[in-house]
Amino acid sequence: MTTTAKKFKNPRAKHDFKGRSCSIVAVGSYVPEKVLTNGDLEKLVETSDEWITSRTGIKERRIAAKDQFTSDLATQAALRAMERGGIKPEQIDLIILATITPDMPFPSTACLVQHKIGAHRAAAFDIEAACSGFIYALEIGQQFIMSRTYDTVLVIGAEKLSSIINWKDRNTCVLFGDGAGAAILQNRPQSHGLLTACMGADGAKAELLCMPGGGSRCPATPESLSAGLHYLRMDGKETFKNAVGAMCTAAQEALRRCELDITQIKCFIPHQANQRIIDAVGERLNVKPEQVFMNLQKYGNTSAASVAIALDEAVQSGRVQRGDLILMVVFGAGLTWGAAVIEW
Repeated sequence: MTTTAKKFKNPRAKHDFKGRSCSIVAVGSYVPEKVLTNGDLEKLVETSDEWITSRTGIKERRIAAKDQFTSDLATQAALRAMERGGIKPEQIDLIILATITPDMPFPSTACLVQHKIGAHRAAAFDIEAACSGFIYALEIGQQFIMSRTYDTVLVIGAEKLSSIINWKDRNTCVLFGDGAGAAILQNRPQSHGLLTACMGADGAKAELLCMPGGGSRCPATPESLSAGLHYLRMDGKETFKNAVGAMCTAAQEALRRCELDITQIKCFIPHQANQRIIDAVGERLNVKPEQVFMNLQKYGNTSAASVAIALDEAVQSGRVQRGDLILMVVFGAGLTWGAAVIEW
């Protein structure tokens, strides 16, 4: 199913713009050692392996250690990507880190990673787009490459979601896990790379998936802590409905821009949130089972790290080869969503 450059349109290749193409030249990921199975969760809340599996497709997830933070997970993923790409710390010009679980409100977790990997000449900042964060960060990063502002950009999606989960709420604690994924962006001559990215948001539905406490609206107080306002909250049914619609729309728009048909996509990587969402999106887009890459059963929903980890595992497992077309699609709190088409 490998495609060639002649079979699709590169929306970024406009005659009035002298920008460079931007490719992902290396990827890496990291998940903590601790495995939390559905059986383990049976001891914490009223649930069962059958209930979790049938409703989500998740069998287990990874949980970071108490002394292991988002910056630590991100650093490991970054180092693996750098090693595979032969990238030295001093080559990195910019670090963009997507997360909703930063080590602290400020400074940015990207700055902490910059220090840990020794990329002392790199600029660094965080972005927050929840589960859509990695695609948002890729699109931001490629703009710096195309404009020739920077030559090497490190993009990371990393989360320690276990730190904001209410382990007494069976509707949310079964869904999420910790992990990180990283990608290194550079111009690869005579390669199309990141073809397009479609992003969207609907702030009117922000309360469907949120953490009310911790910001300027609701700073930490004894009252906010006792009310559980510093835990993730989700309206599952409404989130599901909005996720399917938004992911399909974004994917269709990304394909349209590239004048592609879904049959030309070698690897479809959806946000790893819920088996039912993935199935519904795949059915609407007419994606064949052999096109879909899934690791949801192993890691659960790792938010901004989700498609980043999946992309790395797809590449390392041989599911993606040079010249293949990849479609990634995401959805998260905000509400936010996005899709990206990549020529590997």
